[in-house]
Amino acid sequence: MFEILIYLFETCVYSESEISIDYDNLINDLSDIGFQKKDIYNALRWLKNLSSYKKNNFLSISLTSDQISTRIYNKAELFKLNADCRGFILFLEQLEILTLNTREIIIEKIMDLEINQLNLEDLKWIILIVLFNTPGCEIVYRRLEKLLFNFTTKIIH
Repeated sequence: MFEILIYLFETCVYSESEISIDYDNLINDLSDIGFQKKDIYNALRWLKNLSSYKKNNFLSISLTSDQISTRIYNKAELFKLNADCRGFILFLEQLEILTLNTREIIIEKIMDLEINQLNLEDLKWIILIVLFNTPGCEIVYRRLEKLLFNFTTKIIH
């Protein structure tokens, strides 16, 4: 399922054209590539649930941002998010790339994934996908993209 999310993100998001999704063709194309139908449906459901945050105005609910607040992870979250992942989330909060709201969305979406443990590279992809699909996060998405991929080119003399 996770591989499908990354595939869709890389192929659809970075295409310059306007995307009009025909789900039947998309499911057939993904199936032809070799993805299992169960995983395809789970990935599409995951993305659909992510888009529900837009409709439910979750982001308009303001969680107070306090410099000394600490996120306490439950046992399941601790198991799925290792110390590196939790540290990276905290790092992005400190850089003001993640707000308390977007952090909670990301953690919830991670818990919805059908994987046992998430590694740091996979976490970065999930954060990019969530920020890209969250209204009002365009600027922080670009900041994170620059941070992760360092688009600057160096000239060697």
